[in-house]
Amino acid sequence: MYIALQGIQRATTEQAAVAGHSKWAQIKRKKAVNDNKRGQHFTKLIRAITVAARSGGGDPSMNPRLRLAVDTAKAASMPADNIERAIKKGTGELEGVEYHEVTYEGYGPGGTALLIETMTDNPTRTVNDIRYVFSRNHGNLGTSGAVAWQFERQGQVYVDAHRYDEDSALMAALEAGATDMRRDGDGYVITTELPSFGSVQERLRAAGIEVESAELAMVPRNTVAVGGEDAKKLIKLMDAIDDLDDVQKVYANADIDEAAFAEAGA
Repeated sequence: MYIALQGIQRATTEQAAVAGHSKWAQIKRKKAVNDNKRGQHFTKLIRAITVAARSGGGDPSMNPRLRLAVDTAKAASMPADNIERAIKKGTGELEGVEYHEVTYEGYGPGGTALLIETMTDNPTRTVNDIRYVFSRNHGNLGTSGAVAWQFERQGQVYVDAHRYDEDSALMAALEAGATDMRRDGDGYVITTELPSFGSVQERLRAAGIEVESAELAMVPRNTVAVGGEDAKKLIKLMDAIDDLDDVQKVYANADIDEAAFAEAGA
């Protein structure tokens, strides 16, 4: 069920965009808890903390990006010592690798656009790895600016729908200043504008609503319907890209059918 807050009506394509992204995010969170994925997931979280501390300082209370990275790491049960070391590497208190943030763009099955955010100490290696994955999975690496215009950055806050009834969650989201909320499977997806991303989470917690996870996501402005074999190929491609050590996040402007998502989630 889609719920518009504050009188804001969204187009059907944008509803599908949010749904598609949130389903993908749910699948990635579930896979990250598997033992064989945990180490790789921690590596990516450590990089995010290090880069955030380097760019904005090592105090999470004064660095919103670092606070988000630390909160995400804590939600993944990362030990506090690991978090502290990552911060110190970012601030230069400990020796560490310097990572560069590079975004890549490409095309996948079904005419989809993909946006890939990386943190890498070797961009040449990273682009070669991404190009190879595209070539092996029915996709093509594009040039800078090819598809980025099709996405916009938004805050996405996830709340467990089993713990809170819809009316309570709706009122809390509305009062917190969110732009919209929708039910998606086992959770509520609460969308925020960038300036209110942190304050919405704080106000939700103050209202007794626990935030399961949150992220700043590149959400597609419009989507392409993808089903059947193309959907399976696209999910396989996104999984393969996401499995690369240098890749932090991968987004697609796809509205993927439920059957393909169910198969991927399994």
